[in-house]
Amino acid sequence: MRFLRRFSRLRAGLWFIPLTCVLAGVALSFGTIAIDQTYDYNLVPQWLSGGPDAAIEILGTIAASMVSLAALVLTITMVVVQLAMGQFSPRIVQRILQDKPSQLAIGIFVGTFAHAMLALREVQTDAQGVVPGVAVLVAFVLVVASIMILVWYVNHIGRALRVSALIELVGNDTRKLLDQIYADVGATNSDGSTIPAPTSGVIIRIDHDKLVRVAKAGGCVLTLRPALGEFVPAGAPLFEITGNTARLDVNAAMRSIELGLERTLDQDMAYGLRLLVDIGERSLSDGPFQDPTTAVQAIDRLHDCLRQLAPRPFPDGRYRDEAGEVRLVTSSMTWEDYIHLAFDEIRIAGSGSPQIARRLRAALEDLLAVAPPERKRPLQEQLDLLRSGIGGSMSEAVDRNNSSQADPSGLG
Repeated sequence: MRFLRRFSRLRAGLWFIPLTCVLAGVALSFGTIAIDQTYDYNLVPQWLSGGPDAAIEILGTIAASMVSLAALVLTITMVVVQLAMGQFSPRIVQRILQDKPSQLAIGIFVGTFAHAMLALREVQTDAQGVVPGVAVLVAFVLVVASIMILVWYVNHIGRALRVSALIELVGNDTRKLLDQIYADVGATNSDGSTIPAPTSGVIIRIDHDKLVRVAKAGGCVLTLRPALGEFVPAGAPLFEITGNTARLDVNAAMRSIELGLERTLDQDMAYGLRLLVDIGERSLSDGPFQDPTTAVQAIDRLHDCLRQLAPRPFPDGRYRDEAGEVRLVTSSMTWEDYIHLAFDEIRIAGSGSPQIARRLRAALEDLLAVAPPERKRPLQEQLDLLRSGIGGSMSEAVDRNNSSQADPSGLG
C-alpha cells in the first residue's frame, strides 16, 4: 500500500512523463543503432540519410532545437501557473502542474533530444564514413511528430487558460471522487415522461429540424426544458415528452443536442450581447471613470445589434412538422429580455459617468424611434432608470443636466 501511494505521488509530478519519454528515447536510440549494426549500416542508403557530415549537422540541429522547444513549453507552463495564481486561485496551481498534455509535450521534446544525442555519437567521419541511417530516419520522424505536438500543445494551452476549462478541470476531478466515495447513485424518480441529461454542460447547439423529425416519428411532442446557452447538470430533465413515449428514439433526440464547456456564438445570439456587456462592464469595474471609452464602444455595438433586431418578428419557440403540427417546444428570448441584458448592468455601473450616460440616452432614444409600439415600454423604462441613476450619482444640477443630454459619441 505504501509503495502504491509513493508511486501515485511520483506519477502526479511534473517530471514523471518527461523522464519516461527520455528513457524511451534512449531505448529507441539503442534499438535503431542495433538494427543499423546488424545490417552493417547499409540498410538505409546514404542518399536518403545523408553523408557523415550531413548526419552530424542534422542530428546536432535536432538536439539543439528540442532543448529550445522543451524550454519554451516549461516557460509557458510557468506563465500559465502565474496567471492562474493571480486571476483564479493559488490552489489551482497543483492541478495545472499535473496537466498531462504539457508533460507529454515536454517528454516528446526531451525524448527526441536523447535519441538525437545518442545517435550522434555513432556517426563516424573517417575514411569509411559510418552513418546510422535507421537512427537518422527515426530522428526525422520524431521531428515531424514534435512539430505536430507543438501545434497541438499551443492549441491546448490556449483552451486550458479559459475560465470554463479550469473550472471544468476541478469539477471533473471532484465528480470522479464523488462517484468513488458515494458509489450508490440512489433511486431515480423518472417516470418515463422526461429524458435526463447524460452529462453536464451548456447547451451550445440545437438541431431543430432533426428533433422535429424524431418527435414526428415517435408520435409525440418534445419540450426542451433548458434554454439555449443554459447549463444542465447531469441527470437533470432535458426533454419532456407529451404523448406516446414508447416509439421515441431517445438516442436520436440526445444526438440533436450538443453540450459544451461554455456558450458559443454558433446559435446563441444572446451570448454575443453578453460578451459586449462583459467588455463594457469590465472597463467600469473599478468605477465609472476607469475606462468609459471602451464602455462607449461596447454600447455602440449593442445599439447597432438592437436597432437591427427592433422591427423583426420573434419566433415563438414552437417548431412544426410538414402538416403544421407542433412537435418541438423550446424557450426563446423576448425583446424585453434583450433590453435588460444589453443595458441593465452597464447602466448601473456607468450612470455616474457623463460620457456613458449621454451615450446610453442616445442609444435608447434612437431605439424608441424605430421600435414598434408594443416594444417601446422596456426602452422607456430604461430611460427613466437612467435619469434616476444620474440624479442619484451627481449632486450638481449642471452635471445632471449635462449628463442627461443625448450624445452618440458620449462626450466626443
